[in-house]
Amino acid sequence: MTVRRAFQTKITILLLILLLAGCGDKKEPTSSVTLADEVIPVRLVSVSRASSAEPIKASGLVASETEARLSFKTGGIIQKMYVKEGDAVRKGQLLAVLNLTEINAQVQQATEALQKAERDLGRAKNLYRDSVATLEQVQNGTTQLNVAKNNLDIAQYNRGFSQIQATTNGVIMKKLMNEGELASPGAGVLLLSATNRRDWIVKAGVADKDWVRLKEGTRAEVKLDAYPGQSFPAVLSNLSVGADQASGLYQVELKLSTAPPRMATGIFANVLIYPAVRNALTAIPVDALIEGTNQDAFVYVTEGDKARRRAVKVAYLDRDKAYLQSGLDGVSEIITDGSAYLTDGVKIRVVR
Repeated sequence: MTVRRAFQTKITILLLILLLAGCGDKKEPTSSVTLADEVIPVRLVSVSRASSAEPIKASGLVASETEARLSFKTGGIIQKMYVKEGDAVRKGQLLAVLNLTEINAQVQQATEALQKAERDLGRAKNLYRDSVATLEQVQNGTTQLNVAKNNLDIAQYNRGFSQIQATTNGVIMKKLMNEGELASPGAGVLLLSATNRRDWIVKAGVADKDWVRLKEGTRAEVKLDAYPGQSFPAVLSNLSVGADQASGLYQVELKLSTAPPRMATGIFANVLIYPAVRNALTAIPVDALIEGTNQDAFVYVTEGDKARRRAVKVAYLDRDKAYLQSGLDGVSEIITDGSAYLTDGVKIRVVR
């Protein structure tokens, strides 16, 4: 009997342990905070109004404002070239000459024609005094003499321009022809570029939407790859009235107000032009923009204790500022810090 009671006692104790364990597994349900009840801390920034114009960015090449394609007035064989590409020249320096055999012959022919006209007129006058020649013959002789003088002037003038002289101090940028070649009248032989520091310009191309915003005298800033970290003031000196057929861009010329000590044609330049025409725009930090695509973007504004998503139209970006065309009328503050975690209508808490 004692063994049987002991066994029953153990069974009873085991059942009590299992019952207590089952009771311990039961827990009270806990309440969870939903996303709609979550409050997100944010910071606000004031919206500013500004009168601004989007700078026009372009690229171009340095050139000389005084560039000349030097040529002979008359045609002929080039006898001598006194310069090569890259040579520095002085104003009035002899650069090239033609073979003058034919031209000298023309001058000699015109000279002899003038001498004959003078003799013919002298005889006509003598005969007219003796009543042998008529007044008409004297007048015709006078006309022939004047024509002969003009022909001699032309021949001598052409001989004077059968050589090329430098029109200004500069550098020979390119030889377009060489000795022994036949040069046509007016055909380019040498390309001369002036090197005066006041002659340097930048030629750049702009789109039509930017072209209409520009006018001569517009302020600009030029940065040269040859002088990193430096910028040079410039003004728009010339504005083309037709687009380049190859690129579709309109060429503008910017005259450097201050040029570096050493310059050369062909140096690459980045240009920033500041149009005089300004528009009333809204300025906000770039960090406040979210989900931007081209000119369309969004920001968050406050509506009571909630964040509201607002569509805006971006005019342009400048460093850490975004200039808006529209979208924030009547809004004085927008959300910056914390905007990346917001959704439309979520509760917010402003942190000052």
